[in-house]
Amino acid sequence: MKTPLCAGPMRLADRSRRGFLNQFGLGLGGIALADLAGSRAVAGLGAPAISDHGALSSPHMPARAKRVIYLFMSGGPSQLETFDYKPVLNQRNGEQLPDSVRMGQRLTGMSGNQASLPLAGSIFKFGRHGRSGAWISELLPHTARMADDLCVVRSMFTEAINHDPAITFLQTGSQLSGRPSFGAWVHFGLGSDNENLPAFVVLITRGKVDQPLYSRLWGSGFLPSRHQGVQFRSGKDPVLYLSNPDGVLPENRRLMLDRLRELHEAQVAATPDPDVEARIAQYEMAYRMQSSVPDVMDLSHEPEAVFDMYGPDAKKPGTFAANCLLARRLAERGVKFIQLYHQGWDQHGGLPGGIRQQCKETDQPAAALLRDLKQRGMLDDTLVVWGGEFGRTNYSQGKLTPTDYGRDHHPRCFSVWMAGGGVKPMVYGETCEFGYNIVRDGVHVHDLHATLLHLLGIDHQRLTYLHQGRRFRLTDVHGNVVRDILS
Repeated sequence: MKTPLCAGPMRLADRSRRGFLNQFGLGLGGIALADLAGSRAVAGLGAPAISDHGALSSPHMPARAKRVIYLFMSGGPSQLETFDYKPVLNQRNGEQLPDSVRMGQRLTGMSGNQASLPLAGSIFKFGRHGRSGAWISELLPHTARMADDLCVVRSMFTEAINHDPAITFLQTGSQLSGRPSFGAWVHFGLGSDNENLPAFVVLITRGKVDQPLYSRLWGSGFLPSRHQGVQFRSGKDPVLYLSNPDGVLPENRRLMLDRLRELHEAQVAATPDPDVEARIAQYEMAYRMQSSVPDVMDLSHEPEAVFDMYGPDAKKPGTFAANCLLARRLAERGVKFIQLYHQGWDQHGGLPGGIRQQCKETDQPAAALLRDLKQRGMLDDTLVVWGGEFGRTNYSQGKLTPTDYGRDHHPRCFSVWMAGGGVKPMVYGETCEFGYNIVRDGVHVHDLHATLLHLLGIDHQRLTYLHQGRRFRLTDVHGNVVRDILS
């Protein structure tokens, strides 16, 4: 692989204010439309222009997945109510968490000062499903029917114990903000497969109130800003500031862009500058998106059978069900990384009622997305990921009653599932009988990232970017591919 090198010194002729801004990608046009970049790469701090296909001239290895759909369950869903069945907790319900199990591990300030840490068994029933015999909760009947397509990893772990660093870690590979997001790295490395839509699209369930989400979670960090995710919203303007202002006709917009292109091309002819060439592509991309975005957001031509499959909320814009259907439509059109966020999983109290509602909103649409991709022949090369930022404690936060309890944050073990895109349908990893510690095949956040990149044909150690004198990568200096789950 040809690793991007640092941009060269500023030419003497460019030392005007305009030249300075252009040299460092800060021209007003670049700022306004940097997130709407086209398929042509733009030089940024630390890298020259790259090819239309991204930083890699070709993948490091044969890719099993062409695209990723990441269903992020923000707030930390309880593994003990979903995929990690622990009958011992029911047998010992109400007993104190043994010191031999906790082993002095830190707790959050929300439950660390409790006088009592009573073990809390799940009130929900579990059953075994699929050829792998995966234990799946009764809360997820639709997901359970897709068990033969799921790789359930029960041994994820992280160091982060609070939401912001934990979510940032899963999204960027670092607990500290400022790093490029996973989707931005994928776009940077592999480029775009559609010149009319962004390569990285973000969809957020509307109206959910919980831990906040920030645009930096899908940002480009120190990568060129064209690699950041573009949020699509429900409503009149799916992408902010994309529509023409009132009174501006499409033909007038086209005429303005043609004249602007001529001016830019004249500037490039006089003083070649990749930023100017990129800006031309950005304006053109924004123009094309004025028609391509409304088209992909228009669900009116989907058959009724498809809406029935995704569930009763599928026709309601901004719901998780509608976003899952949109994710399939975006995947069909070549969008490479599609990130869905669904908030509301932070259940410190009232967990049974809260998680029941969350699963009702997400179970059928997530399973329908898998079925929809599968019946269209797309699941084999689409990698679908489901999971949150950490797990929940095996003891109750607050009062434990026969019908109600809460669970605090627990980074020591949690569950995610993957499907399609080269992963093996199986159950991987094991936690102790108390559901507190990993006893076999732990998978760190960096390992998950390394594995997902591997499935996309990227060696996580070789996709780097020079920034402030150091070559950075998504997995920093860590990460191992979990080869046992590869098909």
